[in-house]
Amino acid sequence: MRVSIPPEQNKVVLITGAARRIGAGIAEHLHARGLQVIVHCRQSREQADALVERLNNLRAESASVLCADLDDIQALQALAEQLTEQYGRLDLLVHNASQFYPTPLETLTLEDWDRLINSNVRGALFLSQQLLPLLRQAQGNIVSIVDIHIERPMKTHTIYCMAKAALQTMTRSLAKELAPDIRVNGVAPGAILWPENGISEAGRQLILERVPLQRCGQPEDVAKAVAFLALDAPYITGQILAVDGGRSLFM
Repeated sequence: MRVSIPPEQNKVVLITGAARRIGAGIAEHLHARGLQVIVHCRQSREQADALVERLNNLRAESASVLCADLDDIQALQALAEQLTEQYGRLDLLVHNASQFYPTPLETLTLEDWDRLINSNVRGALFLSQQLLPLLRQAQGNIVSIVDIHIERPMKTHTIYCMAKAALQTMTRSLAKELAPDIRVNGVAPGAILWPENGISEAGRQLILERVPLQRCGQPEDVAKAVAFLALDAPYITGQILAVDGGRSLFM
């Protein structure tokens, strides 16, 4: 059944990996800007449902959940078909889904390679392909969440940094290929949320000492950058906007 969308609130955004953390922040901010929000998740269905319930309590029939494994090409096709059937349009695709963990050279495996490459770049590429007709029809946008460590990689995170570098290259390449119909940009966060696998207080302080603004950022900082590129900057494409409190000045 197609969702009823008021004409003044007819723009639709799909955010991958949006059940929690930065993805959820992007979903909440774009929802506040009046967009219809589709929260993608793979395994975090309970958190995705809770987020969508909050958004729908604020504005009825304004958010929904789509679950899919972005490693599975058939699942991507099914997601695109379901989105088309339910909404019939797509104005913004945000590639936020990502896995992040260290892979020291001595112990990294082919499984690590597949997991990090697939979650950070392969899924984004083929999802863009599946949703291209809808994005082209809407003269839409793609925004990729990359990483400031592309230029100066983190120690023991070789595969992750390679994957994010590939995502940045994909973003700039698609900006050329899809112009003038679709704008494609990226946001490169710095210290926004501390990693879930933990970091010592001393490690946190060392990072913040290299941030001119002397504080950790918030998911809303990334969300505002996404909204700027997608909604407020119609003459910007192929750019990567660092949201890092100035940290990249000293990396």
